[in-house]
Amino acid sequence: MKHDIQTDTHDGDVVVFLLGMQPKRAWRLDQTLFVARSMRRMQAEIERDRAAGGALGYLGGFNALAPSGPLVVQYWRSFDDLEKYSHSTDFEHRPAWLKFYSMTHDAGRARVGIWHETYRVPAGAHETIYGDLSAPVGLAAAVGAQPVERRGRTSRERIGAVAAQTSS
Repeated sequence: MKHDIQTDTHDGDVVVFLLGMQPKRAWRLDQTLFVARSMRRMQAEIERDRAAGGALGYLGGFNALAPSGPLVVQYWRSFDDLEKYSHSTDFEHRPAWLKFYSMTHDAGRARVGIWHETYRVPAGAHETIYGDLSAPVGLAAAVGAQPVERRGRTSRERIGAVAAQTSS
């Protein structure tokens, strides 16, 4: 039986952005609902932009449920694109963040915690493999998939494939 082994098609830098919400024991429903609704609006906004050609630099992502609460994983073309989106008052994020901050500026009033982590991954410094999946996931769902052999037979070859191609 032949296995369908693939890797992602992304060749450039990529930024991986993780964002989570952690409801606390003493829930403030207004804060929890505000964060959830704001996230839905932001995700809809960047997905619409992606479908229209991706001027904002958002490549794709997915939602998951982590042990601490809801988790969003996003892939961005660059840190500059992510920062430009998050700081601009023309988009959903900045006004929502300012409102959330005003709702919770007193630490005793915050009943939902939010967190994020941002990782800059230079071209050639990531490696992915997807085996026998019914649909792409992760970075491959965001940018597309290709046969794994196009990047190399081993993970070491794949993680260095772009760097080796650009230096030759």
